[in-house]
Amino acid sequence: MTQSFEQKGFYKLSWLQRIGFGAGDLAQNLIYQTICMYLLFFYTDVYVLGGDVAKSAGLAGTMFLLVRLVDVLWDPLVGTFVDKHNPKLGKYRSYLITGGIPLTILAILCFWNGFAPSLVYAYITYVGMSMLYTLINVPYGALNSSLTRDTNEITILTSTRMFMANVGGLCVSAGVPLLVATLAGKDLPLEMALFMGLGSLPSFIFMPMVPAIKRKVGKKNMFYIFLTVAIVGMLLLYIISKMGTVKEHITLVYIAQFIKSTGVIVATGYMWALIPEVISYGEWKTGRRISGIVNALTGIFFKAGMALGGVIPGWVLAWTHYKAAEEAQTLPKDANAWFLTMLIFALVGLALLVFCFSQTKERVVMDEKETKNVKVSDLWREFLHNGPLRVIALFFITAFAMMSVGNAAGAYFMNDLELQTPMAQEGIRWLVCIIPALLLLLAMFIISKYQLSDELVDKINEEIEQRNQ
Repeated sequence: MTQSFEQKGFYKLSWLQRIGFGAGDLAQNLIYQTICMYLLFFYTDVYVLGGDVAKSAGLAGTMFLLVRLVDVLWDPLVGTFVDKHNPKLGKYRSYLITGGIPLTILAILCFWNGFAPSLVYAYITYVGMSMLYTLINVPYGALNSSLTRDTNEITILTSTRMFMANVGGLCVSAGVPLLVATLAGKDLPLEMALFMGLGSLPSFIFMPMVPAIKRKVGKKNMFYIFLTVAIVGMLLLYIISKMGTVKEHITLVYIAQFIKSTGVIVATGYMWALIPEVISYGEWKTGRRISGIVNALTGIFFKAGMALGGVIPGWVLAWTHYKAAEEAQTLPKDANAWFLTMLIFALVGLALLVFCFSQTKERVVMDEKETKNVKVSDLWREFLHNGPLRVIALFFITAFAMMSVGNAAGAYFMNDLELQTPMAQEGIRWLVCIIPALLLLLAMFIISKYQLSDELVDKINEEIEQRNQ
């Protein structure tokens, strides 16, 4: 009997289901992007980590590195656990609820000033928050490949997901400064909010166009084009910031930031669509569809990148003798305002995780026999035998290092940069412009080694289905 496309796993989803899936990324960005973009500033200028203004940036950078090393051990355990178990609420989507509630609590506590300047408290809350984020992010990453095998549908899902992720990014980047200032009773930092918001704004223009752009120029060429655009924007931003104060040339700064963000958003947004491809490739090679394992690996990769990207800003700021400027008026230092801001963002994020849970349903997953045989060693075996996955590993490390460096430094770039010493100013410029540009050049070389074309992926999925009949 001939199977229908849906029986083969080539499901078409409704727009409500696509938006529901994307709500999971929106939720995670509201919570985790707030941590990534503003926790370093909170630690150096509000919490004053360790009680030493001069050393707080270095202490924060070291903490970010050590927490990411913990993730290297934690992520494979989570991936194996997820693939070995089938919770009643859903193999992958159940963690949106069971992990989402404690994640919300720990994220809020990261911005609580009650135990300032305790280094121990900062470690406990940040480590706990990071581990809980993994418990959601790994199964969520596996969720899209469990919804359908259709490559066009996966592209639409990824575009929807990244569009909504950037909605979250926009709300965080522009919204946090505005909300903190409002809650602190200060003037609104509109220039900073616009600059930070331009880091996400191009997604609303270009991410819906990604499927058409990919069809027109091809997958690799799309990466090359937009990585180049990002590098050009970064170099322009550096040159403009050297021409005088940032506010003197604010319009040019906005233009350069928009160009940079356009390239970054498309190139790093589409990389998530490659994950289902390498999952299918692994299933084609080994006969096992271990989505959780693969997403645990990608979790290790992007957190390795975040480890590199997280430690660099803190250490560069420490090396260039950054100190919180008392005269700086752009971002308020009101601890209560920061706590309430994180509280609001985290609770909205939790509500969106519940919505994502309600709109998703796994259809393409391992059978019970395969589930029981999953082991932690499968993670490294998959890495050794899956060539495309190794390419994605290096790309993720490089891309997330670039994003982590740039995101963390943006608040310092717009927070009255001219009040810092010339050496500290130059360090901040390198964090925003030069170091990310060098990392993107490396990313461009790495993606040139990726060998899975759309035609090959379609052929692989067809062969898997024929083998499974």
